[in-house]
Amino acid sequence: MTEAELLTKVKSGLGITGSYQDETLKIYVNEVKAFMVSAGVGQEIVDGDASVGVIVRGVADLWNTSSGTVGFSTYFMQRVVQLVAATTKAAAEAEVV
Repeated sequence: MTEAELLTKVKSGLGITGSYQDETLKIYVNEVKAFMVSAGVGQEIVDGDASVGVIVRGVADLWNTSSGTVGFSTYFMQRVVQLVAATTKAAAEAEVV
């Protein structure tokens, strides 16, 4: 999925129209994706359709701009753990083949 396609899906998920917030959203999308990769989610999963919902949730979590209160939701963290497990399973299956 291209950056533009993901941005369109994130905006749709957040109910945002127009392009005024695009640069801010791109920063948040990249931050969420970097978090996911650092947590152990494979790049192919991060860049795939399975991650769209969790990226939208992560961006929504970061959208809160109150100083000192920004954090990822429980759902976001649980979904990232699930995607790490999927990455691990895919890697293990690839080794068997």
